[in-house]
Amino acid sequence: MLKKVVSIIAILMSGYHLYAGAFGAPEAMMHRSIHLSFTLVLVFLVGFTSGQKRTWGKNGLDVLLLLLTLISVGYIFLQYEYIVTRYPYVHPVSRWDFWMGVILTLILLEASRRMIGLALPLTAIGFLLYALFGNHLPGLMRHTGFSVDTIIDQLYLTTEGIFGIPLGVSATYVILFVIFGAFLEQSGTGQFFMEFATSLVGGAKGGPGKISCVSSSLFGTISGSAVANVMVDGWLTIPLMKRTGFKHDFAAAVEATASTGGQIMPPVMGAAAFVIAEYTGISYINICKHALIPALLYYLALFMAIHFEASRTGLSGVPKEERPRMKSVIMTKGHLFIPLVVIIYFMLAGYTPMYACIYATLAVVLIAFVRADTRMGLMKILGALEFGAKNMLPVAAACACAGIVVGIINLTGLGLKFTSFILFIAGDSLAPALIFTMIAGIILGMGLPTTAAYIVQAALLIPALIKLGVPVIAAHLFVFYFAIISAITPPVAMAVYAAAGISGSNIWKTGLAAMKAGATGFIVPFMFVYGPSLLLIGSPGSIIITVISASIGVILLSAGLMGWFLKEARLLERAILVAGAIFLIKPGLWTDLIGVGLLIVVVLLQKYWHRSG
Repeated sequence: MLKKVVSIIAILMSGYHLYAGAFGAPEAMMHRSIHLSFTLVLVFLVGFTSGQKRTWGKNGLDVLLLLLTLISVGYIFLQYEYIVTRYPYVHPVSRWDFWMGVILTLILLEASRRMIGLALPLTAIGFLLYALFGNHLPGLMRHTGFSVDTIIDQLYLTTEGIFGIPLGVSATYVILFVIFGAFLEQSGTGQFFMEFATSLVGGAKGGPGKISCVSSSLFGTISGSAVANVMVDGWLTIPLMKRTGFKHDFAAAVEATASTGGQIMPPVMGAAAFVIAEYTGISYINICKHALIPALLYYLALFMAIHFEASRTGLSGVPKEERPRMKSVIMTKGHLFIPLVVIIYFMLAGYTPMYACIYATLAVVLIAFVRADTRMGLMKILGALEFGAKNMLPVAAACACAGIVVGIINLTGLGLKFTSFILFIAGDSLAPALIFTMIAGIILGMGLPTTAAYIVQAALLIPALIKLGVPVIAAHLFVFYFAIISAITPPVAMAVYAAAGISGSNIWKTGLAAMKAGATGFIVPFMFVYGPSLLLIGSPGSIIITVISASIGVILLSAGLMGWFLKEARLLERAILVAGAIFLIKPGLWTDLIGVGLLIVVVLLQKYWHRSG
């Protein structure tokens, strides 16, 4: 019975947001409160239906948290007129305001712990402690001091804290794309992507690895989560790679790296892309445009890394009898590509992401009816609505909890302090600031979801990069990329953990292999900061030259790291390949000429030195 209640609430959550997206949402505070209500109720109800053995204590705690959720968020609905018309920090906080704010903050910390682990709640608690006791700190970190009432006012009674931009983006954009992804999955699009990739590249050298690369880049457009991508794709691709001769750790590394790149692959990037659009004022379709070339370079490097590894170890592709025919795949399921075309068309036509997503979701249902094996009946549609809402819970919880961090940063002025600190240590040089930001991004991303890691850095670090002359979009994408790439960076590499679990490989070996396969992800962000033409900023001629040289560069980088180019590369050749790659990836005429010169050197060495040796 309780499972049915959870299903009904999840369906209602998706239904409400589809209606709000199509016909207009209520005012910000109201809409975000409704979104958070659905989220928290489902978080605490899902515990009852998890199938795990439960005690009276656990049941009682969940019932209590559920009641407190209804009371603390319900208070906002009951006192809505008072809350939206009061002057923050001027009108005193009543005792009811205070206790309701405290309760909701504590509930939110527990909900995010259940959904995404301890890292983000502990980060939020750290910022709360800073707000309370930062007036006792020395030097730059010191602030004037804030009462508990002022902190609760900021977090609970305004749209600058819990109900701030991160939760607003979650309630307005992200959930619609998550629902869209759920409909694609229910229609069999995920399986279609796998069959399409298998028929396209399965027969090539190292075919199973290339299947993972292609299918994960496609599936990433509908999942937006590296770990989710691994868990869906990995159960098929990793055993296939192992069966055809790939080493266990390399097979897991390929899947982890391919799945991680899904969050930077347009047209449907991770949830943080919508937050970038909100913070920068740049339209979502333009965010996708700027991110396109770096994403393609990432996957080109991975594809070639697989090719060179397969060449070095003598691996073949999937046997012909095990590969579906491309014509058959397109004829039976090719129509499932159309919803992706629909969403791109409507965004290019100037529609809002919400409308584009709703039209695309409707297209999934209609187009799935073309064939009986993809057709979605009422139960599948309801299942997609339920699945979408449940998939949204970790993202919504993370966004609301990140709102606590952002609220404290804004209240205390910590963002300005960090900007001053970074400018102080960097001086007039951009390089130290970028390195500091990269390290911070990887460290934060190791423990936080991509969206939360990006949000924290957007408030703390990005203003400093912009003051040092970095274009706004380049600064935001720089932080975004390193928040994502942390998923394959040891010691805490969540995508690697998931893939290694499927493969049965050593985590450290898998992590190091993933860093080699995904090395482009560590280099390209620096390159598009120094040469924004990689973000399609500049004249058409400079963009074309940059894209060509960078493409050659990432191929050379993969060759150098994998130890194979035209033939097995010796240590000197590998060093020259990596050096040439860096020169070619960095935009500029002289760097390109040097890179081409080093490429010619390697070709000559491999052609003549090997022969003489």
